[in-house]
Amino acid sequence: MNSNTLNFSGGPGALPDTVLEQTRQAIAALPETGISVLGMSHRSEWFRALLDEAEHNLRALLGLSDDYAITFMQGGSSLQFAMIPMNFAGKGFAPPEYVISGYWSKRATSEAAKVWETRVAWDGADSGYRRLPALDRLGIDHSTAFLHYVSNETVEGLQFPAYEEKAPVPLIADMSSDFLSASFQADRYSMIYAHAQKNLGPSGVTVAVIKRSLLDRIPDGLPAILDFRTHVAHGSNYNTPPVFAIYVLTLVTRWLRFDIGGLQAMQSINERKARRLYETLDELGDAVTIHADRQWRSQMNVAFTFGDPRLDDAFVSVAREQGIVGLEGHRSIGGLRASLYNAVTEQAVEVLTGALAEFCRERV
Repeated sequence: MNSNTLNFSGGPGALPDTVLEQTRQAIAALPETGISVLGMSHRSEWFRALLDEAEHNLRALLGLSDDYAITFMQGGSSLQFAMIPMNFAGKGFAPPEYVISGYWSKRATSEAAKVWETRVAWDGADSGYRRLPALDRLGIDHSTAFLHYVSNETVEGLQFPAYEEKAPVPLIADMSSDFLSASFQADRYSMIYAHAQKNLGPSGVTVAVIKRSLLDRIPDGLPAILDFRTHVAHGSNYNTPPVFAIYVLTLVTRWLRFDIGGLQAMQSINERKARRLYETLDELGDAVTIHADRQWRSQMNVAFTFGDPRLDDAFVSVAREQGIVGLEGHRSIGGLRASLYNAVTEQAVEVLTGALAEFCRERV
């Protein structure tokens, strides 16, 4: 197996081999047009059809009705952190509430506070961000503009279970690192957003799924490019969109629908991958420490450490010799991190677990 197949990076992450092959061909020339995808006009009929297909595939995968708009935007989740309160935290509502469960939700809360008054519904700092709250037990006031949370914390390796209750206030979720990794009830949310460099494709595009009734809250006077209504009205083509990233995203949605068989099938694969890796780490006993408490372990990002930076670095080097890449932990907490995004295969996880067991026999 090559290093592309054994890419456990936290992002940009691995892409399916079939998507990479189609992308390679498209960079030279799209079969339909004879023109490189890198030079295709965003005003072409081909690109309009591509946007329509990408939206159709997402609706099919998520079971979304026309009550929701889907847009393809730029700026990553970082732009959304500010845009969301600018658009939806209007007068007549109590300040929006934020769950701080790790590095990225802390960033989201900090950015939102720069443009609107916010409240913290829960903060896991006292646990070192090793556990999560029950969202339906936070006691959110019904006049709150919205409740925001990050469904999967890539840095600490924490993941919320899918939300299945009827939310008392609009529920907004940053699903950047676990979007389309499992089946869930998308209609429980007023907004879902996810940048692409985890499960959806290369960096450059962010999917925003927005309940249309939420758009009625948006105040007039926002700069056009910061107003969600602009992007909905222009069909994700207000300014030059990231054509290449949207093309690859569309290939990934085809792969999920027609090769994998939908989100329930993808969920089963991801559950097996995560179970195999966590079982291996648990069997190593005191040799390793997993960051997240057992109940909240992420299926997408497994953060762990040998407890000694020298051993962590040594394992990264040994793994790289076997073609395994992307295991370095996030700079904020160090250690190691294996990301098991959709395109990471079960065979790749077997290679990683074998390398872990061998390393521990020889060095720990």
